[in-house]
Amino acid sequence: MSNKPNDDGLFPAVDQQLLSLRLKRLVQRAFPLLVVVLVLLFISLLVPRFFHPRNLKNILVQSSTLGLMAIGMTLVYLIGGMDLSIPSVMAVSGIMGAMIMKSGGSPVLGVIITIAAGAVVGAVNGLSVSFLKMIPFVVTLAMMQVMSGISTWVTNSVSIAVPLDYIDIILFKIGELPLPVYLFVTLTIVSTYFCKSTIYGRWLYAIGTNLESSKVCMIPVRKTIFLTYTVSGMFAGLTGVLLTARLGAAGPLMGSSNVILDVMSASVVGGVSIYGGVGSPLGAAVGAVVITVLNNVLNLLRVDFFPAQVIKGVIVIVFVAFDSFGRSHRRQG
Repeated sequence: MSNKPNDDGLFPAVDQQLLSLRLKRLVQRAFPLLVVVLVLLFISLLVPRFFHPRNLKNILVQSSTLGLMAIGMTLVYLIGGMDLSIPSVMAVSGIMGAMIMKSGGSPVLGVIITIAAGAVVGAVNGLSVSFLKMIPFVVTLAMMQVMSGISTWVTNSVSIAVPLDYIDIILFKIGELPLPVYLFVTLTIVSTYFCKSTIYGRWLYAIGTNLESSKVCMIPVRKTIFLTYTVSGMFAGLTGVLLTARLGAAGPLMGSSNVILDVMSASVVGGVSIYGGVGSPLGAAVGAVVITVLNNVLNLLRVDFFPAQVIKGVIVIVFVAFDSFGRSHRRQG
């Protein structure tokens, strides 16, 4: 073996070690997701109706709403944060937009209000975590309770219908698929690009990997955390737009506490670390599709609600365990 450095300035032995380490990490991240995909494919073969075009289209539509929330959660995870309020923020945002349209506002105004409402709540979360130094888990859990209470209070637990022209605009079909599917794919690509190829994205990974080092490197930590939670709220608001159109109404049940389990599951199944600094929106989007497929298969197999919750909870535990194991292994390496 030659002792001369190669074109990258590294010695061959070091280069091989780096390549081996990268392959090992890739396998560690991809293996759990591969196992889940294979299991789901096996189960889906037991359900002939799974591959019906209408069912596959339904999976894509459902994945779009779950995927957008998972992307928002992923951005927060990357900085080592947590946002349990996403589903309830989505519900409140959708309700506000529906109320505006019910009082005579245009569908465009309804969309703007819905997204803006989500951004405002996200900004409050970001302000609490970044500038007031509050614990993300506690802040977002409290915000989840506040938003759930508001959504039930202002609606009296009654859904608010939205105009038909609003539904027609949001669910406009391009080919065989409605607009939300294309929006989901587009935002997945854009958010992945921003995370991987922009300064803001590098700041996210840096903060999530080592907060103190990020401060030493003069990264605007507080502003970045504040902006990240605000963007997460915007994704929740956008999800409110899509889900309200799909349901034809907005109500407090949209933000059921069970939804947060699916959002978290989609992120961790997609290889996003809850400890920060690892993952991507693309992985979360793939995870959202996997979780949607799982929900669909369990529904087709007529599995009761509570056993289904147990299965999804176990999946989250398993993937968090994989994440924890890989994190400790990287530290030792």
